[in-house]
Amino acid sequence: MLELKNISFAAPQDEGDKEIIRDISLTLPDDKLIVVTGPNGGGKSTLAKLIMGIEKPTSGSIWLDGEDITDKSITERAKMGIGFAFQQPIRFKGIQVLDLIRLAEGRNISVNDACKYLSEVGLCAQEYIDREVNSSLSGGELKRIEIATVLAKAPRLSVFDEPEAGIDLWSFQNLIKVFESMREHIEGSSIMVISHQERILEIADEIVVIRDGRISGQGSKDEILPKLIGTTSAVLGCEKFGAWKGDGAEC
Repeated sequence: MLELKNISFAAPQDEGDKEIIRDISLTLPDDKLIVVTGPNGGGKSTLAKLIMGIEKPTSGSIWLDGEDITDKSITERAKMGIGFAFQQPIRFKGIQVLDLIRLAEGRNISVNDACKYLSEVGLCAQEYIDREVNSSLSGGELKRIEIATVLAKAPRLSVFDEPEAGIDLWSFQNLIKVFESMREHIEGSSIMVISHQERILEIADEIVVIRDGRISGQGSKDEILPKLIGTTSAVLGCEKFGAWKGDGAEC
């Protein structure tokens, strides 16, 4: 279980520090799929980076299974079982897809075992297993390969930052199945997905709405989703998103 306790984060700028996350407290329980949503610029991706250790909080603390990990590095958090998939995947010139999956798995698995992870994300394994993770791959291909590495790692907590970005409709539908499979088969794990997509919100156990760096709504899918659908389009991304039904805001 991951706990965020009174987390705040301010980014330094020329005109002074800009507060992006404001006193957020949040619990991510085991065996749950939590979707974090809200308007662009509201702090969702920053929150994910704070969990992974890419950014350090200005104040507050982060706990994993009762241990304070606030000052631990990205590597230390990864070893403790936190996996992260970027909105824009990183390219690794000189590293083949097979190497990347073996690194994620943590052992020298066979080609056949590595190919299973690629197949799960809708890639023809024989076409990709020996390819280099470089600019020859499209953004959508990189995204799916990155998700395959998260599957290989089977982390205690998986964090996905807008995993639907840059992938086609077929891949998106397959992505939904991947999340459902992870929730079912990785015992004791939790999944946090940052997304605007209604289809992803529909498979959530819990939805957290972040707006202006604060939690403006939190609860079960059945409780929160109807309030969101009433004020947004099917793809939840408008700038006024976050106002509840009846607040008078329009998208």
